[in-house]
Amino acid sequence: MIDAIDKPAIFINQSYIIEAVNKPYRDTYPVDIKLGYSTCFSVSHRNTKPCDQCGEQCPIKVCQDTKRPASVVHVHATNEGQSYCDILMRPIYDSTGSLLGYLEVLDKLSFASNRPAPGKMVGESNAFKIMLNKINRAASAASADIAVLLHGETGTGKELVSRALHDTSARAEKPFVVIECTGLTDSLFESELFGYEKGAFTGATTNKKGLVDAAEGGTLFFDEIGDVPLSMQVKLLRLFETQTYRPVGSVNVKQANFRLVCATHKNLKEMVQQGTFRQDLYYRIAGFPITLPALRERQDDIELLANHILAALPQTHRPHTNRFPTKRFDKAALAKLKSYSFPGNIRELKNIIEQASLLADDSVIYEKDLPEQLFETQRASDSDVSQQIPDRSLLLTLEELESQYISDAYYQYQGDVAGLASALDVSARTLYRKLQKAGVKVKAPSLKGPL
Repeated sequence: MIDAIDKPAIFINQSYIIEAVNKPYRDTYPVDIKLGYSTCFSVSHRNTKPCDQCGEQCPIKVCQDTKRPASVVHVHATNEGQSYCDILMRPIYDSTGSLLGYLEVLDKLSFASNRPAPGKMVGESNAFKIMLNKINRAASAASADIAVLLHGETGTGKELVSRALHDTSARAEKPFVVIECTGLTDSLFESELFGYEKGAFTGATTNKKGLVDAAEGGTLFFDEIGDVPLSMQVKLLRLFETQTYRPVGSVNVKQANFRLVCATHKNLKEMVQQGTFRQDLYYRIAGFPITLPALRERQDDIELLANHILAALPQTHRPHTNRFPTKRFDKAALAKLKSYSFPGNIRELKNIIEQASLLADDSVIYEKDLPEQLFETQRASDSDVSQQIPDRSLLLTLEELESQYISDAYYQYQGDVAGLASALDVSARTLYRKLQKAGVKVKAPSLKGPL
């Protein structure tokens, strides 16, 4: 059974011991495995206990609890270093319904890393892993042509994700073409997308291929699709539905062949309700939606991303290169980065690190080297707090406050000491004494005994 699987796979018994391994696994994850002796957690994580006892989600434990298959994104240790993989774990039963063990099928996520790595998506937070799982499912062979809609705030890395979708798909050897939807007029958008025939308009002196033609067999990425004019949306719908188009000025219909990936920071569902985005177009492009988490939702990744960006900076960002060939962050600087909300997300983080690298005088980037924007929020917060703290010179003591309250209440009760004492739930003697202390002139009551 395991040798018939074309993806890396292992069979694990109920005691976490690996009993079978197929060739794709050995080719993809070169590790030493002693069948019948090695445990999955010792091979994959160099652990002495199962994953759920080491702070990670264990897919076997999930299978045991639910009696169903489970999936999880893990970092596996190999002889070549650590590697992200998307795991699908299935419980296997015999003909009598007795559990034999678990079949683990793995997809290596070559586009992601939990270490600074050029050209890869970097992170290790739970939000990041959930996103990796969706990217891998969308890029898998079974769903290679499903339309993907990437939704996330500006600067969350939508183009990087779209590139990963292309590079891990069956279309990876074909072109990856980006269409910037922002700022294009109707006529320019149509001619750029579909191309045009000679003489179609003034200045069209030759035939020109459009971006749809340039993406033949590959991936067409519409960045900020929410900015496409309403008048053009019906033409996009026809293209996406029929995979056909007609160049500007031509009467001939051409066949297209591409995988569709779109991205937006806008709420397209709200735009549909407002009538600014076609409902039929929305459902055509949102075949498999993937939400990209904001950086504030990936706080555990900030230090890793900061070091990743710093390592990728060109030498021009490192003054005194001969003396200080590499830079690193001071602990306080990293703590400051982690406390910031990053409204501009990863793009803003990159900008901040580039500035800090230039401002740093030596190999260490200190908190003082970070841009002003990281401190503005704190200053505003401090200002708000200071406005909420009353001036000490204006404060009354509790005794003074009581005297003022009793004095006001006495005049409100028009000198009725007995009535006020009853309302305050104190004796008339006690109230009279407090009134005297407050300087209120009141006739002494005819009471026996000392006041």
